[in-house]
Amino acid sequence: MVLLMVPGVVFLLLFFYLPVLGNVVAFQDFQPYLGIMHSEWNGLQNFVNLYANPDFWDALRNTLILAGVQLLLFFPVPIALALIVDSLVSNRIRRWFQTIAYLPHFLSWVLVVTLFQQSLGGAGFVNNLLRQAGLDPIPFMTNPDTFPLLVVAQLVWKDAGWAMIIFLAALTTVDVSLYEAAAADGAGRWRRLWHITLPSLRTVIVLLLILRIGDILSVGFEQFILQRDSVGPGAAEVLDTFTYYAGVVGGDWSSGAAAGLAKGVVGALLLWGANSLAHRLGEPGIFQRRGSS
Repeated sequence: MVLLMVPGVVFLLLFFYLPVLGNVVAFQDFQPYLGIMHSEWNGLQNFVNLYANPDFWDALRNTLILAGVQLLLFFPVPIALALIVDSLVSNRIRRWFQTIAYLPHFLSWVLVVTLFQQSLGGAGFVNNLLRQAGLDPIPFMTNPDTFPLLVVAQLVWKDAGWAMIIFLAALTTVDVSLYEAAAADGAGRWRRLWHITLPSLRTVIVLLLILRIGDILSVGFEQFILQRDSVGPGAAEVLDTFTYYAGVVGGDWSSGAAAGLAKGVVGALLLWGANSLAHRLGEPGIFQRRGSS
């Protein structure tokens, strides 16, 4: 079993932990032709320049807005899907439902955005129907005001089915005798859902919510960069795309690294805070202090 773990451990070391050492660029006036070892150190100047950049604050604001909308509208959907699948009596229908819900996860964001463009774009299926009915087309894909809802709709279609797997696994651990006893006492379906099913999922829900809060500033890269030109940077510029355009496209590698490091530090603090709050509410969270119960 240890040998089976070796490829995964090597992969994590090479592509996740080793690149962390590159964060030293955030404290340098990094020049690619000089490399990390010979670039000049400038301390916290990159962070000072970053926080004085209004584009950074616009990207941060968009990131928080989009992350908040995703958290409120996307997070409950996998739970609802898991409850629906768990309530299906026919195993055949359940398998078909799960397969249909899983499939979009394996599609790339390029294909997902293309499908939405063909369906909701200016020359898409829905707007062609509106034109045939004598109505004005609706700019679903180019309206900055409704862009957060569009992003959530795409995310729900692509990943909600995949995200429900964990909740389905948690539902299998619920003791069936609890439902039988509640039904014998006259509890209806909704009361069994509220008093048995949801409390059984509470630990898993809190755990995934903590992880989502810790990763709240990473709302995605491909999804936004593909639609950035359609709605404009004012609506679709997030921290990930800001880091790309500032560091890679603009050549300011140090500012891009500073933005990425700042995002990581804030994410770690949010993760710690959410985990501490879970402990206060009586939940185990994702990690505990040594010796705590």
